[in-house]
Parts: sequence; structure tokens; C-alpha cells
Amino acid sequence: MLPWVVHRTRLPLLSRRCVDCPSGSATTGDGRFRVNANGKLLDVWLLVRCVRCDRTSKLTVHERTPVASFDPAELHGYHVNDGRLVASTLLDPALARRNRFALDWTDAWRLDATPVPLGEAWPIRVEVVLRDPIPVRPDRLVARGLGLSRAEVERRVKCDVPMRRSRIAGFAFTLMSVR
Repeated sequence: MLPWVVHRTRLPLLSRRCVDCPSGSATTGDGRFRVNANGKLLDVWLLVRCVRCDRTSKLTVHERTPVASFDPAELHGYHVNDGRLVASTLLDPALARRNRFALDWTDAWRLDATPVPLGEAWPIRVEVVLRDPIPVRPDRLVARGLGLSRAEVERRVKCDVPMRRSRIAGFAFTLMSVR
């Protein structure tokens, strides 16, 4: 079985309208949180910037949450702008729903594919692992990894998952020989 791994190369852009310009994209940049205390309640926001006009906006992470309900390590992460906490917060689907944005993964990932050995016995089994919840269409990923057209992928690849539907979890496929 050959291993293929999909890695995130950067955080994805956000598909989100800017209030100042016609841009539809924003970025978290290096990732910064803003924490505001109101008595014993905290508000936590993730700051994002428009890619065109550089306007800063806030995505609500926690709203009027009692300080005692926070894990101390998580609260410290918000204060020091921990990069892993920024990534996990941004990739949380609940945050995207609450703040009405979608993630744009264009050019934000790479495929590390083990080359298919030509002298091996056919068929060849390949296992694809996604390190982050990156939505990829299996047919496009396999075509890219093998250097084939998607029509050729349809003819030569057997897979248990729908090939034309985006997935955020790993899968395996079998590459059949040329007839």
C-alpha cells in the first residue's frame, strides 16, 4: 500500500464580504485574538483582515462567557495568540456557521504522493491521509497525484467513496493497470 499525505501549507482564506470594499476574501494573517473582560464575563474574538483594503474585522469565538468556564491553558492561548489555537479555532465548523463565512482552501495545501512504481504488480492500493479537515475531491486529488486526466482516473481507479464529492477525511483507492 502506497501512502499519500495531504498537508496544510497555510491557513485558508475566508470567503467573507468586506464592509468597506467589494472584496470577498479575508485572512487571519499570523492570527490574533482579542479578549475583553466585562466583570466576570469574557468576550473572545478572532481578528481577520480584508485582503484588499486591510480593514480589520472580528469573528466571535466566545460571547459573554464566565471566566470560570475557560480552561486556563485555553485562556492563556487566547492571551498569547497561540498559533495552534488560531488554526483549531478557524477550522471549527461551528465558528464558520456562527460568523457566516466559508473557508477558501485554494493554494493552501500540498500533496506528498509516493510515486507509483512501474515494475510493481497491478493493481496498486493507495491510502490518502488528510492531516487537516481540508475539503478535496478525490477525483481531482488522484488526477493531480498521478498526472492523469480525470477521465483516465474514472477508467483506472476503483474507490469505495464517491469520487466527485468533496471529503475532509482520508480514503483509499485502487489503481488498475492499463488495458
